[in-house]
Amino acid sequence: MSKVFVGVDVSKDFSTAQGIDKNGKKLFYLRFAMNAGGFSELLKAMMKYSENIKEIMAAMESTGCYHINLFSFLSSHGVSCAVVNPLLITNFARLSLRKTKTDKKDAHTIAQFLLANEKALSAIAFSQDTQDIKDLSRERESMTVLISGMKNDIKRLLQGTFPELEKLCSPYGETMLHFLKRFPSARLGWLPSRGISRRHLSAPMRNGSVSWYLLRI
Repeated sequence: MSKVFVGVDVSKDFSTAQGIDKNGKKLFYLRFAMNAGGFSELLKAMMKYSENIKEIMAAMESTGCYHINLFSFLSSHGVSCAVVNPLLITNFARLSLRKTKTDKKDAHTIAQFLLANEKALSAIAFSQDTQDIKDLSRERESMTVLISGMKNDIKRLLQGTFPELEKLCSPYGETMLHFLKRFPSARLGWLPSRGISRRHLSAPMRNGSVSWYLLRI
């Protein structure tokens, strides 16, 4: 069971942290820079109230990319961390009838939410490896969207400049992208002067690509 509960209100340049004990008593408040020095300052403030790192638990709202470095730093030092949906904190604050909004009170609200939901949050607290996998998954999803968009752009451009090509083969392979870089238009009357005839465009496929001599373009 944790003895120190730390709520962190994350911002871009500076963040605030409020530490409380298992009875809800305030232990410390800290405003720190979002860099290595500030993170170390926060860890030092936490360790002041518990020498056993496993007795410390921290929670922060999911804030786009701003919380990731802090989460990684604390997790790498053995602090159990949970990233919480901001909507849950907002609803918790509304139920507590808190009227004012300041960074200090926001950090305190997150700490109180952590204390009230310790068991549930402990079960979903992420390790650094888990967070890395989640980050890689998001990056892969982002790259997939970009690739899909690029393919749609290529297809749209080809419909206007080289509509015959898509009927012959997929234009997305390395060979055909190289071909399009050299010959981006269907106006190929000048190709024989470069050793390429129109029959090459209807050449048989080999492993999903236009036959080898297009590689010699």
